[in-house]
Amino acid sequence: MGKDQIEEAKELKIEIKKLEPELEKAELEFQILFFQIPNLPLDDVPIGSNETSNKVIKIVGKAEKGLRDYLELAENLDIIDVKRAAKVSGARFGYLKRGLALLEFGLIQLALDILTKEGFIPVVPPVMIKPEMMKAMGYVERGGDEIYYLEKDNLYLIGTAEQALGPLHADETFEEKNLPKRYVAFSTCFRREAGSYGKDTKGILRVHQFDKVEMFSFCLPEKSREEHLFLLKMEEKLMQLLKIPYHMLQICTGDLGDSAAAKYDIEAWMPGQNEYRETHSTSNCTDFQARRLNVRYKTRDGKINFVHTLNGTAFAIGRTLIAIIENYQQKDGTIEVPKILRKYAGIKKIK
Repeated sequence: MGKDQIEEAKELKIEIKKLEPELEKAELEFQILFFQIPNLPLDDVPIGSNETSNKVIKIVGKAEKGLRDYLELAENLDIIDVKRAAKVSGARFGYLKRGLALLEFGLIQLALDILTKEGFIPVVPPVMIKPEMMKAMGYVERGGDEIYYLEKDNLYLIGTAEQALGPLHADETFEEKNLPKRYVAFSTCFRREAGSYGKDTKGILRVHQFDKVEMFSFCLPEKSREEHLFLLKMEEKLMQLLKIPYHMLQICTGDLGDSAAAKYDIEAWMPGQNEYRETHSTSNCTDFQARRLNVRYKTRDGKINFVHTLNGTAFAIGRTLIAIIENYQQKDGTIEVPKILRKYAGIKKIK
């Protein structure tokens, strides 16, 4: 290398060093904009601006009307105590007691029995995750006001086990033959319920802390629509085992979260409230989360692609218990236990 070339190289090195801060700034601006872009809805998702455009696609079971409200029944039986919970923790908390606590454990065991037989791997995940993991899952840019952030520890409390399951394989590459990889997780979940004050403030329907059993799947891109219907089928199976009336919704474009490309909800009929309330949700997030988390798979011919991720509720415990109380109430104020849960809970009736 000649003297002129050496000098030129030195000048280039100095110039590059000067430009590095500009590159870092541009990359940061790109990341900020990139993370604000939601997933693109699939072509068969109903078009609409809000939840009023969600489409009812199935109704199962007879919806009785005019029965007693769950909280009235539960307080008479001393199985839900929101007054003492308020004394201890404030609003939007509750103690589950006696037979209702046994029903929670029964629901968890029922879900595990059904789903492990389908190849789901049982997991108890961390309930606190790093900010970069929560951000990668698509829950910070919009909807971040619902999440509890522990500033001193720089950690988020999860609002669903999905948020801890997606990052489980961050920066990893699956072999194609090992997909789908399915997990079923039990966790306590935390939500601020920001903006919902004055709405469902009594009881345990809309609370800051609740337990949930969640399904999560990593699958091949060409199989994700099929996998989505499989998760929905599992949700229906669990509801039908409990024999609780429900309807199913296909969620419209305007009611999808940032990460979902398609979503179905199941809402249980609650005769004490004379309306359907959401108990289950399942979303196909395509490669939206996988790209942010760098979760990939290697094809049989050696190519590397991003996986698709999906999630689905097995049981949102609190709301499922409400549906059981209201649909299985007896004239004398007792609660019959669904037959499928009796072997798990060890009781036939709450009285």
